[in-house]
Amino acid sequence: MLIVIGGLPGTGKTTLARLLAARIGAVHLRIDTIEQAIVRSGLAQHPLGPVGYTVGYALAEEHLQQGLTVIAESVNPLAITRDTWRDVGAKAGVPAIEVEVICSDPAEHRHRLTSRSIDIPDLPLPDWQQVLNRDYEPWDREHVIVDTAGQDPHESLASLVRHLDHLPPALRDSGQQ
Repeated sequence: MLIVIGGLPGTGKTTLARLLAARIGAVHLRIDTIEQAIVRSGLAQHPLGPVGYTVGYALAEEHLQQGLTVIAESVNPLAITRDTWRDVGAKAGVPAIEVEVICSDPAEHRHRLTSRSIDIPDLPLPDWQQVLNRDYEPWDREHVIVDTAGQDPHESLASLVRHLDHLPPALRDSGQQ
């Protein structure tokens, strides 16, 4: 199975993806990690455009073809990136579940964004105004929404797991995926 987790910076995507990966034994692909590795190589600098996603798509497909569940985590701001993740799942012959992580409390979201620590060396983090101004297209199809406002990470994980447990069996039970 491919679980695609997206949402604005500071909503709790990475924390949620890590917790879910540990719980279900999945591969966690984080686009920020890929992009910063490319920058550290000296071949590019921020912003990278589509290159991090392109590498992520290839890695996800390879892992899925090996029978692994993949959690692909990124802002995933555009319909084209969302469509491409779904295409990756289709090419690998596995279901793709889309999850949008939000923080519906603007004050809490801003506090999280401005108080978080950098866990990838030299990764430039956006400030609040950059998050507000970011190009982020609304989702135009059914997807899982996890609102992390007022919850600790384990409560958000429980919410996501409940959503995943309520998926149709054909999406949940995909062999070893």
